[in-house]
Amino acid sequence: MVLADLGRKINAALAQINKEPIIDEKVLDALLKEICHALLEADVNVRLVGNLRKNVRTTVNIQDLAAGINKRKIIQKTVVDELCKLVDPGVEPYIPKRGKQNIIMFVGLQGSGKTTTCTKLAYYYQRKGWKTCLVCADTFRAGAFDQLKQNAIKANIPYYGSYTETDPVQIAHEGVEKFKKEGFEIIIVDTSGRHKQEAELFEEMKQISTIVNPHNTIFVMDGTIGQAAEAQAKAFHETADIGSIIITKMDGHAKGGGAISAPIIFIGTGEHIHDLEGFDARRFVSKMLGMGDISGLMETVQDLKLDQNKNLMKNLEQGIFTIRDMYEQFQNISKMGPLSKMMQMVPGMSELNLQGSDELGAQRIKRLMTIMDSMNETELDSDGKIFQQQPARIVRVARGSGTSVQEVEELLIQHKSFQGMVKRFGGNKGILKGMGP
Repeated sequence: MVLADLGRKINAALAQINKEPIIDEKVLDALLKEICHALLEADVNVRLVGNLRKNVRTTVNIQDLAAGINKRKIIQKTVVDELCKLVDPGVEPYIPKRGKQNIIMFVGLQGSGKTTTCTKLAYYYQRKGWKTCLVCADTFRAGAFDQLKQNAIKANIPYYGSYTETDPVQIAHEGVEKFKKEGFEIIIVDTSGRHKQEAELFEEMKQISTIVNPHNTIFVMDGTIGQAAEAQAKAFHETADIGSIIITKMDGHAKGGGAISAPIIFIGTGEHIHDLEGFDARRFVSKMLGMGDISGLMETVQDLKLDQNKNLMKNLEQGIFTIRDMYEQFQNISKMGPLSKMMQMVPGMSELNLQGSDELGAQRIKRLMTIMDSMNETELDSDGKIFQQQPARIVRVARGSGTSVQEVEELLIQHKSFQGMVKRFGGNKGILKGMGP
């Protein structure tokens, strides 16, 4: 989880006041001391921590609070509100325009995860129905084009680059023009990583920016460098018009707090293509404190566009759930990303130890889908009873998928369980009857 250790410490401090019989100035001072200490340990800027302490004390005046008022709730709400203000960038992120070209240029330090983040952002918009593509204008780092190419192929995203052209400005120009003609909506340009002392590379970045004229320039910042990020961000901002920031490597690093007060639009929380989250201050704090992120969960589910699967919706309304329907749902689950990431969005579930469960869950789903890949059209569109009536089909599917008869039978049992649940909701007597869309 993002800044999990900081979240646990703040939670522990907030929980402590529930044990206090009387809420007075002494209790409030102890709470603020614990929270400020946790923030400073996470490398949050001392000035911001001081402002948080001052604002909480101003809002929560113990002496002025009337008798009978729940002081605990007021204190807890105020602390959460101030944490949200602390991480709120205070600027509106760039919003791409549908049906038009949106050129996004990436800049950042070497080793910050810039190339990987380019693919993540392209995939993020692709899942939401945008026509996205990638241009590799990084000729400085050996293997940069190969990395972007592999990532793009894996995510099924069109890309442009060159093994022979050495001028990054020319590559950027050709790539952007090519994708403009092909009607792509989001064109992401990856540039060479650099440090703030490298004058030649900065000049190259300015030239690329001039020729492609990006609508948004994103600075990719490594969250592990803490408050040193401020000087780097300033140097980049003086060279390119930085519109927003993406912070990477925020999956639990102790010093990640040093970078969370910048104008962030996304946070990278891991190495996988799903590990990019849109940044919202309240959602970020809520998840950090283990309160879940229901709006984020709903957004992820909406990205699957289940309502556009007419056959599935029709079957559900009638209380029918075929093996093919189950196969398609496994595909959807795979698109939603790791299990642990989904659980962090559910209130109260973030404390579960899910280490190793992502890999095991993905392997399990892949194995079940392999079994279903060995079924013919008649079997996939059936309710599963055909296997009971003709057991030889189970043996054939097991052999074709390289699994055992027992594993095929377990899949059929699981399907039967899902089918029973669908029947309770759909059909003439189902719970959802008469409720409409």
